[in-house]
Amino acid sequence: MSTQTHQVINMAVKEGKVLLSEMESKQVLKDAGISTTEIMLATSAEEALRHSAAIGYPVVLKIASDDITHKSDAGGVKVGLNNDDEVSRAFEEIMTSCRDKFPQARITGVTVQNMARPGTEVIIGMTTDPQFGPVLMFGLGGVWVEVLKDVSFRIVPVSKTDAAEMIREIKGFALLQGYRGSEPADLKILEDILIKVSALVERTPQIKELDINPIFVYKDGALAADARIILEKQ
Repeated sequence: MSTQTHQVINMAVKEGKVLLSEMESKQVLKDAGISTTEIMLATSAEEALRHSAAIGYPVVLKIASDDITHKSDAGGVKVGLNNDDEVSRAFEEIMTSCRDKFPQARITGVTVQNMARPGTEVIIGMTTDPQFGPVLMFGLGGVWVEVLKDVSFRIVPVSKTDAAEMIREIKGFALLQGYRGSEPADLKILEDILIKVSALVERTPQIKELDINPIFVYKDGALAADARIILEKQ
């Protein structure tokens, strides 16, 4: 385990947390060599504006709270913000909505992230099976994973051959090849991410569950737009 990941997990354990924040989860993924959207925490509208200028428009704002799991349902996500006025308004709307719907929630602020350009959405996840240990999952991401449940599984550790097979096993593989004019997905980078996630969970037994959804895949790369890591109870 690298020093940075070790620090993130140690801090969470000290605080008695099992659910890492999106910022912490992305820090662990970046540490493992997986590209994610940039992410900064803002505790005020003014700070959100400074971070937006540093990251570059368009940006996304998301509520930062360990007590609010489904951010969109709480009105805690605003996407495609193109200027200072939109960011200021979005910050206030997010805070108002989340405080109204979850008055007991502890709110840290909002995260400011760059808006990932559209691409094919996939999910990579990991759960810990009582018998087999860590099991890796791959499928189409976004809402598709809930609607179609079109996924493949392998027991960790995952080899290059395993990763290639996982991607090609799903029924939606045609979408990754480029369907009706859409650009084909970079399959090699997907295989690489699967192998990196496998290595991450293998060397970090504290991780109980992991979800990266969505990962936007392009013809020349991929970008993780959201991530969640759950630790084993200590």
